[in-house]
Amino acid sequence: MKTIRFTVNGNEVAVSSPPTKPLLDVLREELDLTGSKECCGKGECGSCTVMINGSSVCSCLVLVGQVENETVITAEGVGLAQNMDVLQQAFIDEGATQCGYCTPGFIVSAKSFLNQIEHVPTEEEVKTALGGNLCRCTGYTKIIKAVQSAAKLSITQQGVKN
Repeated sequence: MKTIRFTVNGNEVAVSSPPTKPLLDVLREELDLTGSKECCGKGECGSCTVMINGSSVCSCLVLVGQVENETVITAEGVGLAQNMDVLQQAFIDEGATQCGYCTPGFIVSAKSFLNQIEHVPTEEEVKTALGGNLCRCTGYTKIIKAVQSAAKLSITQQGVKN
């Protein structure tokens, strides 16, 4: 066991854990942040996606020891029901969720992507950005539209012209 300190959703945390424990397990079991889901456990589906220092990663493949002194953002850090991010609202407005199991991973991946661009992305750009996230229910069309809608709204709110 080792005490590992890092920041999660803006809060500094210290967990006593083997450094080789998957970050996903620490988030869910020790920090009660259950937005990230475990599906494949192999980094193939994206349901466990979090941001580490702004980049999206599969938390099932990251060891908690690797995030010491780093910044982690989970789906809960993007926004909660009482304070939703524009991207989360766009997913609702566009009907981009069905069973909801993959949704947190898509939200985190899309948020990381949108944080890196200043334009409304093309369909191909969204597909590339979300290529590590799998959904068995939606067919992706509404997810892509939600990401584009959130980008448009964000640009409008910031007063940036596209």
